[in-house]
Amino acid sequence: MEGWDPQNLVLPEGGKLRRSQSEYLDQHFNTQKDVSSSSTSCLLLEWTKHCSDCDNRLLHLRTTLMELTLSWISPSFRAKTSLANLKLTLYASSLYGTALQRLLAEELPLLALQLHRIHAIRQYIETALQLEALVGDLEDAVFSSGNHHTGNMFAKFSTSLTSQELVVKEERLHQAIKAMNDIEEIIVNVEKSQWRHLLVSVDQRVDKTLAVLRPEVLAQHRGLLASLGWPPKLITSNVENGGVSKFANPLLIMHGDEKMSYTQSFHLLCALQKLHTSREARKFKTLGQQECEMQLWAVNELVSPLAERMEYHFLKWTEQPEFIFALVYRVTRNFMEGISDILQPLIDAARLTSYSANEASVSAMVHILSGFLTKNVFPTLAERYKDKDMKLEVISLWLNLVDLIVGFDKQMQSLLRYETCLLFPDTQSYSKISRGMSVLIIFCDRPDWLKIWAKMELKDGWKKLKSELKDAKAWQIDDKHGVVFDVSTLLSSGEAHKAPHVAESALKIAQEMIDRCHTLPVISVRSKFVRSTVASFLWYFSNVLLLHCKNAELSPENLDAGALVRACESINAARYVESKLQEWSDDASFLEMKIAENDSNIHEKDKCVTADCFFGEEIKCLAELETNWLMEIVAVLRQFENLISEYNHCDDYIDEDRNTTPNGDSAMSDSLVEALHSLKNHLHVLMKNLNRKDFLDLWRSVAVGLDYFMCGSILASEGRFSRKRSNRIATDMQALFLVFQPFCVRPQAFFPCIRDILKLLTMSGEVVKQLVVGYRVRKVKNIFDFMEFPTYVLIKLRKL
Repeated sequence: MEGWDPQNLVLPEGGKLRRSQSEYLDQHFNTQKDVSSSSTSCLLLEWTKHCSDCDNRLLHLRTTLMELTLSWISPSFRAKTSLANLKLTLYASSLYGTALQRLLAEELPLLALQLHRIHAIRQYIETALQLEALVGDLEDAVFSSGNHHTGNMFAKFSTSLTSQELVVKEERLHQAIKAMNDIEEIIVNVEKSQWRHLLVSVDQRVDKTLAVLRPEVLAQHRGLLASLGWPPKLITSNVENGGVSKFANPLLIMHGDEKMSYTQSFHLLCALQKLHTSREARKFKTLGQQECEMQLWAVNELVSPLAERMEYHFLKWTEQPEFIFALVYRVTRNFMEGISDILQPLIDAARLTSYSANEASVSAMVHILSGFLTKNVFPTLAERYKDKDMKLEVISLWLNLVDLIVGFDKQMQSLLRYETCLLFPDTQSYSKISRGMSVLIIFCDRPDWLKIWAKMELKDGWKKLKSELKDAKAWQIDDKHGVVFDVSTLLSSGEAHKAPHVAESALKIAQEMIDRCHTLPVISVRSKFVRSTVASFLWYFSNVLLLHCKNAELSPENLDAGALVRACESINAARYVESKLQEWSDDASFLEMKIAENDSNIHEKDKCVTADCFFGEEIKCLAELETNWLMEIVAVLRQFENLISEYNHCDDYIDEDRNTTPNGDSAMSDSLVEALHSLKNHLHVLMKNLNRKDFLDLWRSVAVGLDYFMCGSILASEGRFSRKRSNRIATDMQALFLVFQPFCVRPQAFFPCIRDILKLLTMSGEVVKQLVVGYRVRKVKNIFDFMEFPTYVLIKLRKL
């Protein structure tokens, strides 16, 4: 440090030094001597080095700062640019307000959509690759299995279990089924993603593979059954007589390796069917394909060989179909004995839900018989029906065949012992299985045959009804309750309709039509058949009732007991049929048909629901017939007005000598005697022949009409009402009440107008004065307001 002179150095004051500086000086310079000693040179060197180190650190810091500045200068430029752009964007948005909206409403959703598309494409590719691998494994397993020729592998089951080729083949089949199950699990996600083209492509390849796999598995199972001795032989001596004896079932005597081999083959076939069932259900749900009718393949393989042997006898018995039905029923019954103990555990082990061995066997037999009738019997009858000369014969054969089918269906369903109701609580599952439980399924698949059958049933029913109408007892009424009219019978559940025999016959014919179609498995087809037969037949019957009423020729000039009885017969028949139709409509089967019709009408714009119950239109027609002819009877009974037309103008009842009894009481007016006698006789005829409900409505309607008519007649009189004249009116009205006495305890309760008049005629003078005062306050303009203002009536009667 050249030029440094300690004397020229101005040192700071001791009080201004920091504590650390003071401690450092005190440590190195305790005395004056220390300042001039050699230690100061060492100290100078130390401080010189320290300053050099500080300079070096400062230089390093400057270098580091420069490097960091250079490293951040580029991002800062970008940030500055982004901030500037953002500033411009915000500025523009504040000016126009549309750019930001476009950013949020269009660009961001488009970006999200693109990201979603990329994700979907990635999922699609991954799923497609996974399915491709599984389908490839399936095809390798199936076609590799098909290329191994093992010969007759089921010829000797004692050695087949040790055959390496058979083991490899079964292993490959199991691998194929497993691959298809894995494919189905993945396809469930494909359905949710709605990749329809991928789904269709995979299904086509799997279906093509199944077309190879299923026949192979079935062929192996048939070979196994043949080696077991299936089918058993039918004893022809009993078959020729229309029956079949019990046969020895080879499945019941299986043991050891044979039983194990059959079990493995059965499980393999059930596993394949389970997979096929799930695939068909999925296709029906997602692709809209028609749902196929499922049967148990293993049971079909047992029944098919039996069918081939029975068909030989079927062809010989086409003119005697009762033998065909008897043969199928007995074979089915013998086949089911003990077979369920073997097959049902195998079905349960294969986890085939909603399948029963007994039901599968019945369904298979019904399917075989239906196929034979569809192919060999009904086409011939339908063709012969077109020939007019053969119609009567064909109708007889056709209806006889239908009766046999109905009886056969009941026999086959009785074999199940209500098993269907226990196994299939789900209505949908039951309806799907029940399609195979009735031979009448052939009419569900052939609407033209259903139409022919309906025409035959309707024509046959009308023919039976016409024969009933020719009987002299057809319109007779069984009066089991006698002629005594008791109101308590109206409240009982066994109300007497007094219906003629023809009504019972018509309902019996209609019930037979319903019973014949009861086993039709498709509700819509059953509904169509009932509409074409039963409903049309009931319309014909209502026309018969209407014509019977018209033939009675009811009129005031020709009102005799015979005419009234004929009208009552038709009304009773209509009432009884109406009540039975209401009962039928409340039945569950008709409720189902009505719901099916409503669902069908929803999809058909030209149709609309016109009734609340199935037979609503027919019930409405019968009710109108009853109402119209009851009103006709009431109108005819108004001849009472003609018979007493001079009651208002007759003055002979004022003469005391001619109009008093020996006891001094007033006698009934002569003009009422004949009218009341005639009314009493007609009401007695109606009570004896008309049903209780309608008769109750009728006599009450007559009473109301007479009440107004008689009051009008009394009020129309111009003469003064003396005490004697009032007594005469009371006597006449009591005679009128006696006519209705057999129908109720207090008939005057149904004549309120006449009852009020009789009360007014017996009032005291004081009460009359009070009523007159009230009348003057409240003016009455209508003479029929006496029920509200009886004072006016009193004034009219007394001429006050």
